Amino acid sequence: MASYDLIVIGTGPGGYVCAIRAAQLGLKVAVVEKNPTLGGTCLNVGCMPSKALLHASELFEETEHSFAKMGIGVSKPKLDLPAMMNFKQEGIDGNVKGVDFLMKKNKIDVLRGTGRILGAGKVEVRAADGKAETHDTRNIVIATGSDVTRLKGIEIDEKRVVSSTGALSLDKVPEKLLVIGAGVIGLELGSVWRRLGAKVTVVEFLDRILPGMDGEIAKQFQRILEKQGVSFKLGAKVTGVDASGKTLKAQVEAAAGGSPETIETDVVLVAVGRVPYTEGLGLKEAGVALDNRGRVQTDAHLATSVPGIYAIGDVIAGPMLAHKAEDEGVAVAEIIAGQAGHVNYDVIPGVVYTTPEVAAVGKTEEELKQAGVAYTVGKFPFTANGRSKVNQTTEGLVKILADAKTDRVLGVHIVGREAGEMIHEAAVLMEFGGSAEDLARTCHAHPTRSEAIKEAALGVAKRSIHM
Repeated sequence: MASYDLIVIGTGPGGYVCAIRAAQLGLKVAVVEKNPTLGGTCLNVGCMPSKALLHASELFEETEHSFAKMGIGVSKPKLDLPAMMNFKQEGIDGNVKGVDFLMKKNKIDVLRGTGRILGAGKVEVRAADGKAETHDTRNIVIATGSDVTRLKGIEIDEKRVVSSTGALSLDKVPEKLLVIGAGVIGLELGSVWRRLGAKVTVVEFLDRILPGMDGEIAKQFQRILEKQGVSFKLGAKVTGVDASGKTLKAQVEAAAGGSPETIETDVVLVAVGRVPYTEGLGLKEAGVALDNRGRVQTDAHLATSVPGIYAIGDVIAGPMLAHKAEDEGVAVAEIIAGQAGHVNYDVIPGVVYTTPEVAAVGKTEEELKQAGVAYTVGKFPFTANGRSKVNQTTEGLVKILADAKTDRVLGVHIVGREAGEMIHEAAVLMEFGGSAEDLARTCHAHPTRSEAIKEAALGVAKRSIHM
């Protein structure tokens, strides 16, 4: 069989980007993919299809509730769920075909089947028909991503008790939807089905939503979601789901324990996180070390305990984000090619694609307090932003955290329309070690929502103009 400079196992955003960058650097590259289409979870049953449904459901809701006050007269919109699902699938098809094209363009071989590492420099690929071939390679990158976290005693059938995968393909709008987990996935998919008519209840083990995000931002966002009609049961857990009847009966009790209550629902979405996917890779036999959470252990250069084997993305430590995996993919390709690949883990944006969106980069206020870092805060609400006022989309705010001594921006947090697009000027600023004053003195176009970022930066020095 052909010898390669690099074989990447997995073609999600981390894997295919890694392969492309390595090919650009002159390496002979192959990727291994066990699924019929390239692109991994993100393109097929994750980031991309969920954004299609978020977009479509947002327009559906706006048509019914917002058009009239803008002077646009339309009849009550009628949901055609199969057509909406077809819209979602067209987006998936376009993206996965795009990745397929990029493999051909960059002369990357696609090895179809399940990959297994036989040791340093050897990868077995077993096709669906059971036929196996062994390929020699100088380097291996594990980019196998993650799988949904299961809850003990709650069986996912992807019909009535669903993971994010099943929640993207329901054949009808449930009258009631119970979401287990108030993280990004649960809130995004809960938002989709609420807009389409479901009554949504979210159960979260912790006493807050969006664990890991800035506490003040999370509280304001929860109030916005409650105003939209989402109900929350915080500090609670689902201990079991009885699926024997026409409706599901979920047993819910306080996180600390106590008398359970029964919640009847039509669909349960289990969205309590994701776990690294390492099944069948042969890591133990190959000597690749895992940590106590089942993640592949890597050093600062993304190398594992076995020379020539690297790992990136959801399968290693760090935020399970596609763009984090992409940056690691580029970095490891450059390292393998003899360059100085690097990922700045302090500047990785995170976004919740609801309406309004939540976006953040850098440290939260809680993290700075815990680390004992002296900081200053600048805030600016969208109620005082001209563009948001005229568009009547004034929910949310911008919050900037800066070092009290140097004024260097340490974290930026936004709740508001298009927050996911707005966060990147903060990311660029932080990448260059910029200060709040740098941001405050940068001319922003008027009228834009981004002016709220400038005003929040002015607010760090207590000199916001429009507040």
